[in-house]
Amino acid sequence: MNHTTPGAQMKVRNIHKRFGAFTALNDVSLDIAAGELVCLLGPSGCGKTTLLRCIAGLERQDRGTLYIGERDISELPPQARDYGILFQSYALFPNLTVEANIAYGLTGSGREQVRQRVAEMLELVGLSGSEKKYPGQLSGGQQQRVALARALAPSPSLLLLDEPMSALDARVREHLCTELRQLQRQLGITTLMVTHNQDEAMLMADRIAVMNNGQVEQYATPQEIYDQPATPFVAEFVGQGNWLPFQRSGDSHAQVGGMNMRLAPGSAQASSGRLFCRPEAITVNPVVHEENLFPAMVREITFLGNRCRMSFELKALPGHALLAEVAPEAMPRLGSQDIWVALPPQSLQVFA
Repeated sequence: MNHTTPGAQMKVRNIHKRFGAFTALNDVSLDIAAGELVCLLGPSGCGKTTLLRCIAGLERQDRGTLYIGERDISELPPQARDYGILFQSYALFPNLTVEANIAYGLTGSGREQVRQRVAEMLELVGLSGSEKKYPGQLSGGQQQRVALARALAPSPSLLLLDEPMSALDARVREHLCTELRQLQRQLGITTLMVTHNQDEAMLMADRIAVMNNGQVEQYATPQEIYDQPATPFVAEFVGQGNWLPFQRSGDSHAQVGGMNMRLAPGSAQASSGRLFCRPEAITVNPVVHEENLFPAMVREITFLGNRCRMSFELKALPGHALLAEVAPEAMPRLGSQDIWVALPPQSLQVFA
């Protein structure tokens, strides 16, 4: 059966929201393309849930404009905004059957049309035959599917997801993230998802808006955010990384402790600050000579299945712990005094 839900472009323009003296959103703007899945990612209190609630009409912004397609929805009541929403708690009615829960938002349709739409939605989420069950008879993952079916049943232009995986255990969460992403692509529905879990955002999103203190610090693809973080906050919040204090010693060189490190051409021209690099960018005991090769000492090794994480110190920078990730067969022995590590120039990002 072919299930289609047309997506619409979403535009957020200069949304500002205060709660007393606290600024929850500070002139936030976003463009979400039709059919795109965008994640609002950030720590608790960063403004991501407030932004979603403003879009849903559950909070009223102090100023700013919201559009679905070309329609200004900024002052419309929630029921007139043409979205479906899936809450963290699922918010299913425990005294209603699965069928009645999904049909709840299908107003203005005949009984047979409603029954057919419910059947389509249950097929879509893989729960055909569960019409007469109650939420209490379903697992957490099944309840989430019912809540998603209810959100999609009216064929909204926009789907809002508020921490939809947070109540599930890790294995179920990863499986349902994949399922939900496939379903979103199949339907082509424009989707905005709030999460504090960077793994969920990386797995699901076309683009991620990393939020902090009521502002968007970076809005880009998952790969761009990981490989080229725009700010120190993004670099620290998404993934793991290493920081090295530096003083500039030329157009393409920096002094780190007693070490002279070459930087990639075009690096930011700050005279001092911090260098940032990802653990997997560091080469341990390279078989051929590499640039920025320095002696180091292993502090700790953690086995992670298909890779190992090594904590180490550069001998010229004692007491400053760094991380590298390598294949288990390339991992040196714990306590080895004679390892070498290379920090490739192209992996070093300059932050003032």
